[in-house]
Amino acid sequence: MDYLSTRGQSAPTPIDLALEAGLAADGGLYVPEHIPQLADTAPWPELASAATAILAPFFAHSRLRERLPQLCIEAFNFAAPLRPMRGQGDFLLELFHGPTAAFKDYAARFLAASLTALRAADAPVRTIVVATSGDTGAAVAAAFHRREGFRVVILYPQGRVSPRQAHGLECWGDNIHTLRVAGTFDDCQRLAKTALSDSELRARLPLGSANSISLGRLLPQIAYYGHSACAFFAEHGQRLNFIIPTGNLGNASAAFLARKMGLPIGDIHLACNANDTLPRFFQGQDYAAQATRATLANAMDVGAPSNFERLRHWHGSDAELRSAISASSSDDTTIRAEIAAAPTRHGTIPCPHTACGLAALHTLRKAGDHRPWAVVATAHPAKFESIVEPLTGHSIPLPTALAESLARPAQGEPLANDYHALRQWLLVLPSRG
Repeated sequence: MDYLSTRGQSAPTPIDLALEAGLAADGGLYVPEHIPQLADTAPWPELASAATAILAPFFAHSRLRERLPQLCIEAFNFAAPLRPMRGQGDFLLELFHGPTAAFKDYAARFLAASLTALRAADAPVRTIVVATSGDTGAAVAAAFHRREGFRVVILYPQGRVSPRQAHGLECWGDNIHTLRVAGTFDDCQRLAKTALSDSELRARLPLGSANSISLGRLLPQIAYYGHSACAFFAEHGQRLNFIIPTGNLGNASAAFLARKMGLPIGDIHLACNANDTLPRFFQGQDYAAQATRATLANAMDVGAPSNFERLRHWHGSDAELRSAISASSSDDTTIRAEIAAAPTRHGTIPCPHTACGLAALHTLRKAGDHRPWAVVATAHPAKFESIVEPLTGHSIPLPTALAESLARPAQGEPLANDYHALRQWLLVLPSRG
């Protein structure tokens, strides 16, 4: 199977080349030329075996095909438990048990392992450019840290992530370089995309992407949806519905792909913060990117979600897309109220992003929806202790890996919100080591 650009102006591309490129030559996002179907949806004993079975059709013609089981063992070696919450049919899919305490650890580790396996021994060093709204950059940094043949350049919006997130972006050193951009996440994303589309720059400096625009980030995320949905269906005989906190739409796009592959997933609901580009669209308005607003759920502060381009590609019309997915938004007042209520109402302490999901669940329950819903818990609340602890009255113990990262010194550099400044910085990067 080859991979196509959402913009239709690039030639069909093998998956190995699509993984290395990140972005199609015409500026579009790579998508599979067809979505494979899984005939057997029996539950898998562990997450890595689920990932291997689900990803196998996408890698059928890849040089990685024989190594896929080992790549999945390396990437999916920590659990994604589906835990019941208080309330009938309320579940939490916990995706924050990895090295940087966020769901992005799974796919970042898979991408790093895959690119390492694909790299020729005499290949030049590849620079991975990644924009982050809070969690992606740390996950990519952890996955690529000290990997021979790779550098990572992280772009994050200065002052728009939590202090612990910022430290987690700047604490790596070695082959990880972190730039504090004077702008929003959308500005960082624009800078990264412009660099990846700059053919003259790429001729001088081999580049790659680790954002959710990358197939290597998108596809692995299907695994935990398939694993949890199949286990739930085997036990309860019902499809599990998912509420997914989202900003750039990568995680939600993976859930959509899982359902299209035939896995037993019911409805998909997008839980957004006050950046309501997606809720406006799914409630019937024309799609219109908006200026980013800073919120408590900062990793979702996205006004122009990149993966919307993929969702539109997979549907014949906007009406068809609106019938496939629903969406809602929560402002900061609602997020605070959900965090404060969650220990009593649900028996859990959420991060601000997960709180958006709990708010959507609360609305569905009040409207009389009694179906089983799983809220996707995208990050550990300890990353947002200054927000969560005063609202819940509970101190939050640090996960071991997060405590270790906070103990290392931070090192980052400021960067103007200007592509020329980024381009010049990248061109002198080889001399930095």
